[in-house]
Amino acid sequence: MAQPLMPKATAVWLVENTALSFDQIAEFTGLHELEVQAIADGEVAVGMQGADPIVSGELTQEEIDRCQSDPMASLKMAKATLPQPKVRGKGARYTPVSKRQDRPDAIAWLLKHHPELTDAQISRIIGTTKPTIKAVRERTHWNISNIKPQSPVGLGLCSEADLEKVVAIARAKAGTQHAPNQVPAAPAPTAVTEAPEPQLPAMTPPAPEPEAEDEPTVESVFGPAPTEDEGESEER
Repeated sequence: MAQPLMPKATAVWLVENTALSFDQIAEFTGLHELEVQAIADGEVAVGMQGADPIVSGELTQEEIDRCQSDPMASLKMAKATLPQPKVRGKGARYTPVSKRQDRPDAIAWLLKHHPELTDAQISRIIGTTKPTIKAVRERTHWNISNIKPQSPVGLGLCSEADLEKVVAIARAKAGTQHAPNQVPAAPAPTAVTEAPEPQLPAMTPPAPEPEAEDEPTVESVFGPAPTEDEGESEER
């Protein structure tokens, strides 16, 4: 159930200006029944000025009269008649005037620690302009001598969650762009096959050496020696 903007001050006004029960006031304001009773006894919220829920558009007089006549009824919040704030569309983040002088320091920090961020992402996260980012990058900013890199989270220009989200998106885009330009991986080495051992030429046996001729003997030169009979016949 929706509750009033200032519960305790609303409870003070209802206690002082209506005949509603403590239960009804406690249920509408979200306070405990004993706390509402303490307000009525002057023990709590002493000196607090009550907030009129009728003026603020949170209650109507008809609703108060209905619940005063029926102690078991519950107060219902009136429908808001004030125009609701419009949802802000996408665009550069608004930076308070008191923090705009810190934006060059934040730009320098982002350029140093997160070079993957684009100018559009930096401009969106800290609410600056692209010419300012370019001037800080090229060191042509009019106050470049006094710029000191500082985290935009520490300066209060963005939250840690927003910074991590933008950095994650930038790294994902950078990985996608560099993927096609990667060097193709070397082919897997194939199994090495052993080279066949060289076949040695067949060894032919050496030719047999010619047999040495027999040395000449006396008989081969001078013929066979004469026998005894032949010698005797020659002597005769």
